[in-house]
Amino acid sequence: MKISVSSYSFQQYIRAGKLSQLDTVKAAYDLGLRAIEFIDLCPEQGKAPTLEEQKEYAKLIRAEADKYGMDINAYTIGANLFKKGEDAEKEIKRLCDQLDVAAILGAKVMRHDVCWAYGNEADARSFELMLPTIAANARKVTEYAATLGIRTCSENHGQIAQDSYRVEKLFNAVGHENYGLLVDMGNFACVDEDSAMAVSRLAPYAVHVHAKDWFVHEFDEDFATGYHTRGCRKLVGCAVGEGDIPVKRCIAILKKAGYDGYVSIEYEGPNDCIEGIKLGIENLKSFGVTTE
Repeated sequence: MKISVSSYSFQQYIRAGKLSQLDTVKAAYDLGLRAIEFIDLCPEQGKAPTLEEQKEYAKLIRAEADKYGMDINAYTIGANLFKKGEDAEKEIKRLCDQLDVAAILGAKVMRHDVCWAYGNEADARSFELMLPTIAANARKVTEYAATLGIRTCSENHGQIAQDSYRVEKLFNAVGHENYGLLVDMGNFACVDEDSAMAVSRLAPYAVHVHAKDWFVHEFDEDFATGYHTRGCRKLVGCAVGEGDIPVKRCIAILKKAGYDGYVSIEYEGPNDCIEGIKLGIENLKSFGVTTE
């Protein structure tokens, strides 16, 4: 397994105007990494880009990555695939357009979300009811991805499709050889699930991995600040390997299952993001993950 970092980890600096997404290539290189993952491309902070602007930016990022000998190992985008009819076709088209962006970046994996909330309609009141619609739409996206040589995957993310048993059902429902899972070892805490057991369930289906860590506070009634789990625990981000997520054990479980791809750091802590990423790199190295 090799260490990568998500451009999302630099959001603290990007929001402050210290870095652009383009600048994160060199920032990752300076930290000793040889791979980086990008989230939805946004050339100008705070301004929604057009598809053509994203494609042009992807060319700049690809050239910057080539300059430093960096691999762009994944592209990560938001999505809502619980849609029907014309709305579904529009969202599928948007994701296929983003696959074209991923191809320009040279990414071999693209992760997309699947849903964010329940609805009031008869078939939107539970994950099980929503699953057939989501799976059918995800299958259409991955069919196009296969023509580009890119694998698609979904992450345990968003509290609806986040529990490991639900994500496994999603994988089986899509049922396409080009579709896999992004296993985020920290995200299971968001639905109060044991990370090691959840990773052991999903490791056989992993095509990409996120390393994320939290300090987990058992109960917190102040819902106005911070991030709270489905079960009202409070999570505070920290450097990978420093918090309550059993990162070392999760790495061992993935190795045992035969996973040999990238592990991308996602730092979400309140401290300086560069220092947080740096500490996470050192901890992952001590757990047997390499930078080469």
